[in-house]
Amino acid sequence: MITKDMKIGDICRRYPQVVPVLKRFGLDCLECQIADLEDLGHGAGVHKVDLDELLEELNRLIAE
Repeated sequence: MITKDMKIGDICRRYPQVVPVLKRFGLDCLECQIADLEDLGHGAGVHKVDLDELLEELNRLIAE
């Protein structure tokens, strides 16, 4: 399960299938220099992304 407190870089390494979803939401995480330091909740806030919607879609994808 992906949570708002997880580091973006960790999410991308553990669940590479979610990278296209992150990009669609405007989080180009693999290119970001602070992906290993920034948690998903903070990144979503900076990019004005609906965190609940993002988490729902990410977790639905990894459950498939």
